Amino acid sequence: MVSVLGEGVIDVKIILFDGICNFCNSSVRFIIERDPRGSFRFASLQSKIGQELLRKHNIPETTDSFVLIDDHQVFIESTAALMVCSKLVWPWKIFSVFLLIPKPLRDSIYRMVARNRYKWFGKKESCMLPSGNIRDRFLE
Repeated sequence: MVSVLGEGVIDVKIILFDGICNFCNSSVRFIIERDPRGSFRFASLQSKIGQELLRKHNIPETTDSFVLIDDHQVFIESTAALMVCSKLVWPWKIFSVFLLIPKPLRDSIYRMVARNRYKWFGKKESCMLPSGNIRDRFLE
């Protein structure tokens, strides 16, 4: 496994997500199915590596937002989600056009969904365990 915390890591796109959120887990599966090149790696915010990556990139450890770390740049909330869309296969790339909407407006909609995600979609008792065919996409 490639060390994502050390130096010399090239072109690693890491998505940090809420591992107990049903909506977030579904989103990860959605991304995997539309990322045929395997560009993204995943870690739950609750995992040891997730917490280490938050610290390394000066993101509050209490964050429960979707986070994208791409080439040492960090994106959160709606910007992270839309930047991920920009890397997926067509037609999902088209959603990156929403980056033209002012960030405060995009993030207010994002936060409304985030605040209600457990109520609307439910949550798990623990983080999901990836199956064998996608296990290598998840950081330990």
